[in-house]
Amino acid sequence: MLKQLMCASALLACSVSVVNAQNAPSWLRYPSISPDGQTIVFTYKGDLYCVAASGGNAIPLTAHEAHDFMPVWSRDGKTIVFASDRYGNFDLFQMPASGGEAQRMTFHSANEYPYEFSPDGKTVYFGSTRMDAASNRQFPTFSQPELYKVGLAGGRVQQVLTTPAEDVKLSQNGQLMLYHDKKGGENQWRKHQVSSIARDLWSYDTKTGKHTKLTTYAGEDRNPVLADNDQTIYYLSEASGTFNVHRMAANNPAASTQVTKFTKHPVRFLSSSNNGTLCFSYDGELYTLQGNGQPQKVNVTIATDAKINNERIVPVAGNGVQDLAVSPNGKEVAFIYRGEVFVSAVEGSVTKRITDTPEQERSVSFSPDGKSLIYASERGKGWKIYQTQISRKEEPYFYASTLLKETVLIDNDKENYEPQYSPDGKEVAFVEDRMTLKVYNLDSKKVRTLLTTNELFSMRDNDQYFTWSPDSKWIAFEFSEPGYWNGEVGIIAADGKGKKINLTESGYQDSEPQWMLGGKMLIWNSTREGMRSQANSGGAQTDMFALFMTQDAFDKYRLSKEDYALIKEQEEKAAKEKDKKKKKEEEPLAIDWEGLKTRKARLTLHSSNLGDALVSKDGETLYYLARFEKGYNLWSTNLRTKETKMAVTLNANRASMDWDKDQKFMFLLADGRVIKLDPTASKQENVSISGDMNLNVAAERAFMLEHVWRRTQKTFYTAGFHGANWEALKPDYEKYLPHISNNYEFSELLSELLGELNVSHSGASFSNVPANADATASLGIFYDQNFTGDGLKIEEIILEGPLQKAGLDLKAGMVIEKIDGETLTSDKDYAQFLNRKAGKNTLLSIYDPKTKKRRDITVKPISAGEESALLYKRWVRRNAEEVDRLSNGQLGYVHIPGMNDPSYRTVYEEVMGRYANRKGMVVDTRNNGGGDLVADLAMFLSGRMFLSYTTDNRSVGLEPSFRWTKPSIALANEANYSDGHCFAFSYQDLKLGKLVGMPVPGTCTFAGWESLQDNSLRWGVPPLGVKDVQGRYLENLQTEPDVKVMNEYELVSKGKDQQLEIAVQELLKEVK
Repeated sequence: MLKQLMCASALLACSVSVVNAQNAPSWLRYPSISPDGQTIVFTYKGDLYCVAASGGNAIPLTAHEAHDFMPVWSRDGKTIVFASDRYGNFDLFQMPASGGEAQRMTFHSANEYPYEFSPDGKTVYFGSTRMDAASNRQFPTFSQPELYKVGLAGGRVQQVLTTPAEDVKLSQNGQLMLYHDKKGGENQWRKHQVSSIARDLWSYDTKTGKHTKLTTYAGEDRNPVLADNDQTIYYLSEASGTFNVHRMAANNPAASTQVTKFTKHPVRFLSSSNNGTLCFSYDGELYTLQGNGQPQKVNVTIATDAKINNERIVPVAGNGVQDLAVSPNGKEVAFIYRGEVFVSAVEGSVTKRITDTPEQERSVSFSPDGKSLIYASERGKGWKIYQTQISRKEEPYFYASTLLKETVLIDNDKENYEPQYSPDGKEVAFVEDRMTLKVYNLDSKKVRTLLTTNELFSMRDNDQYFTWSPDSKWIAFEFSEPGYWNGEVGIIAADGKGKKINLTESGYQDSEPQWMLGGKMLIWNSTREGMRSQANSGGAQTDMFALFMTQDAFDKYRLSKEDYALIKEQEEKAAKEKDKKKKKEEEPLAIDWEGLKTRKARLTLHSSNLGDALVSKDGETLYYLARFEKGYNLWSTNLRTKETKMAVTLNANRASMDWDKDQKFMFLLADGRVIKLDPTASKQENVSISGDMNLNVAAERAFMLEHVWRRTQKTFYTAGFHGANWEALKPDYEKYLPHISNNYEFSELLSELLGELNVSHSGASFSNVPANADATASLGIFYDQNFTGDGLKIEEIILEGPLQKAGLDLKAGMVIEKIDGETLTSDKDYAQFLNRKAGKNTLLSIYDPKTKKRRDITVKPISAGEESALLYKRWVRRNAEEVDRLSNGQLGYVHIPGMNDPSYRTVYEEVMGRYANRKGMVVDTRNNGGGDLVADLAMFLSGRMFLSYTTDNRSVGLEPSFRWTKPSIALANEANYSDGHCFAFSYQDLKLGKLVGMPVPGTCTFAGWESLQDNSLRWGVPPLGVKDVQGRYLENLQTEPDVKVMNEYELVSKGKDQQLEIAVQELLKEVK
């Protein structure tokens, strides 16, 4: 009580001297009311604040550059525990309720979130994904946390539940634990979903270990709290259509009553005081509720200054550099950085900012005369085409210019982007509304249409590919025919008077055409000859192909080295006799139409993961970016002799390249680094990009919200937005922007907005991993959770882990007493001694209780990701052994974690190898995260024998020899996602076998993820849906299993997989 009085006194004092107070702060999140109901602690702009429950001026409890949130009060009201990312991930911290220095409680690099204090106030319960118990049979994943507890002063962390339990609350005697479950990964802020993955409320008897489900509503029930001496449970439910407070009796959970009647926005973050006063957040503001009364808004004012400036200077360099364009004279390069246009000198280190807007610019390029820049900009609530020119004639270069003139070229009610000047500088080709290619005449201002949605489809902004021919008469482009996914390469007359001409007519993937040899050669990427994934829907290596537009060019290409030398000598002699003084116009391309599609050649000798490509001016050398091992490197192939070699080592994750106008120097953009290269001399030099930009973070966030809202409006896969009033939602969320101070909050805001759509594959995320962030290494063991002595007692050594090495002779029961000489006492979190030690020699001191001997060993711990991979192998191995045991060797088992080629190869290897002679297959897809494999798996599992290769005495094979022709059964659960749902639905719909497990939410939809101009932020909504043969969208169409089986928490945590057992029983009925 004394601490809270101190907080109240500070609040009163603050009210006397309010200067520039924000009279109506919003986006007040994560409120938690004190046990006596007098004070509320909440998060605002990344800090904790406290305010009287009756309202008033809030004062800050934290003022740290980190993000502090999720405050939890101790039962005596003296302490607050919260989560903060001060060390690169969210750890638990505790501080006095009146404010003061925060003390770190946990040290693991997995995120940790506090839920509740124990009844005696000595222990804090929290959620984290450290490691499941060795006995747990659930799928090992970072998306489903375990429940832990730790002493208030820190110390050893103990696992309470290995099964997911969030927002935990304990009764006064500690026997009743309330929680909501988590069955898989989905946007936490998604609204209105009615599916099996929606959260349910549970109780857990801490004495008997029994879990009891309390709610039956098929939608969301979450965030339980106890009141009335533990006789009443309040919680948040969407049963009314939006999140509201509901009430149930602890001894009669079936009778639920809606308490609040909000309709527009969700109620969030419910908490309760000892006297039953409820506190929650609604529409960015705080509310309290007592008994049967009405919700009362808590009027809050805040009078603190911002921690950081809205405007700041940021360097221009690194991976953010994109869209490189080379000036015609080769003396400057333009590029995009964080949504702005810049130009840098090729020689020297001068970089000039061309645009200065909070909105984003893209697709920058120079005009043919080098005097103008053209680009798209997303200003004024839409994409427009802009042009910037140098104002002063005496300033020939953009990088050294002082005055610039920007004009808008194309501005209408459409989305216009990806502008390209024609080589003669008279016209601009551009994309309108993502799926229409148009040409704009700079003199007449008239626009004509070349391609429409009959040829073009868009999955994200700026994803169309087209290019002008050197004579400005033709445009080559990548397209697909309606109803078919594979890409084709075509050309069309730029005057709009002709029809498109499909040059490839291939069932393979053909893409990214480019004109070479002055338009006489068209090169492109093709998967035709490359090694393919075993799964047909998987990727494939590619090659560069060429189509020769004239017979003469094709004939020269096919000449031997000697014959070409003679021809070249004659041509050079003839060229010297011509008058070179008169400047020639680009000769129109005269295409030899007869036999055009037969004049095709494969240019690369070795298929690869291919990137950009160019052909030298004389047509003798192909330069291309290829990835054979680590990253993209520059390779060259002599097209006459076929000699191939690596020209430049880049090891780049992303790379592109272009010629200067004379095709003498090549400019490469590799992971943000710009390189000027003379390929004939293998001479290269870095182009220095050295600049900075003034960034208005608040204005940028306002634009990014506008971009997300509008792109969703334009590209959402189906009309109606699933019932959301998308127009009205924009101002509802824009009003919060002044109260957002970091990207954790901003990504949460975007996720709340996108959550209104009730759709999968949506939401936003923020990635923030500082270079010096904590990174807890792993020893590859399960340690005994019940061991209370000093050290870590080994319960199990994970196969293939760092402690399962020859000569170490480690066994379960041994104790790790020290790590690098630091004693592991029970009052310390062992994780702090493994920080940033993955891959480094680490000394472990081992004690063997059986022999009473001690010794030291040196090992190299592994990363959490590496350990996760080992845990997955262990899980699969246990399941396979159990299927083998339960079926007496009659059935095989395979798990499919994702819909990709590596998974398919594992399926093929196991099914057609180890289990080829089994009578049936258990196909486990539980927790399948998706990808694109449904067609391959459906084909593989639907084999029907139609031929047998045999003699009178022995069979040697059958057809189809590459498909499973015997019975199978599939397992699926609530965590099947995306193509993981597509498979569950298709397996059942095609009647390939029985589907066993839990209902699978309807998430069979295509993702449309995009990084924002602040590339620490990523967001998405589906641009493309999937329909079944009845014409129903599979999004939100739940697939019900033929045999519904839940893995009960009491049993699965102790090693029993009921779903797997039932699957075996059901399949054995079919194979006998």
